[in-house]
Amino acid sequence: MQNRIYIVGVGAIGMTLAVLLKQSGKEVLLLRGRPESMPETEETNITIEFSDGPARTASIPIRTLEQVESLNGIVLLTSKSYGNRALAPRLREKISYSPLVLLQNGLGIEEPFLEAGFPEVYRCVLLATSQVRSSFRVSYKPVAASPVGVVRGHYSRLAELIEQLSTSAFQFRVEGAIQHTIWEKVITNCVFNAMCPLIGIDNGLFHRDASALSLAGEIIEECIAVAGEVGIILNREEVKGRLLQISQRSEGQLISTLVDINHGRAIEIESLNLAVAHLAQGLGKPELAIRTRLLGELTRLKAETSRFL
Repeated sequence: MQNRIYIVGVGAIGMTLAVLLKQSGKEVLLLRGRPESMPETEETNITIEFSDGPARTASIPIRTLEQVESLNGIVLLTSKSYGNRALAPRLREKISYSPLVLLQNGLGIEEPFLEAGFPEVYRCVLLATSQVRSSFRVSYKPVAASPVGVVRGHYSRLAELIEQLSTSAFQFRVEGAIQHTIWEKVITNCVFNAMCPLIGIDNGLFHRDASALSLAGEIIEECIAVAGEVGIILNREEVKGRLLQISQRSEGQLISTLVDINHGRAIEIESLNLAVAHLAQGLGKPELAIRTRLLGELTRLKAETSRFL
């Protein structure tokens, strides 16, 4: 597997990975995925702040996708999942046999790439939080090693892929049952990405406030019921424990959806709360996701109205 790593998406996670991988000796290129992005030619100093250590800075080349003829290495997708449908054909013409790793949130976000015939597609469930503080300056907090599993590809290549991507500050691990793990993360995101933006508060809410945690428990119950309908069996206490772990370790961090709403940008709620509700509707059991859907609709409405303020 080749050493060059392409990171599509110049957001908080993309910049964090670029700096840490560059400092570990990898050849890294950051790519802007939006078709309207202006061409770039220079390298940019990016700084990552840690809560328990000194900041790290590295000079990273940034280009647009159109400036790169082919993607011959490992391709990491850290852009927002709502752009996947439009991005898939643009990426496909540049990828021959390079593995694609999705570091995104949501249900079914890999479908555009499977439909486009990508030869290797892997899903990563991010267990880390990162937030843009200012231009090319990011704060980062790891929670645990982020699991990566096969959607389409070879399990024999997965361990090598993990070795290429892991650094001391941002670790990955092999996960055999990735759909189970995806659902766990989707459920916690249905809580964080709706409740925190609607209240306008940081991720630490749920370990500080018992009433917020109680409402989160109701959302967890609904989502677990929907997951069970498609054969994904989850434990309520384990999911709640993961929620609290993330809440404690990302105290003071704002969820990306809240940041996007504050800046009048599009959000990913369609692949989270509304995707769970849509699945429940398709199963003929919309009553399983009443609260989950309502929180999603309210979050979408808040995002839409914020773009005109």
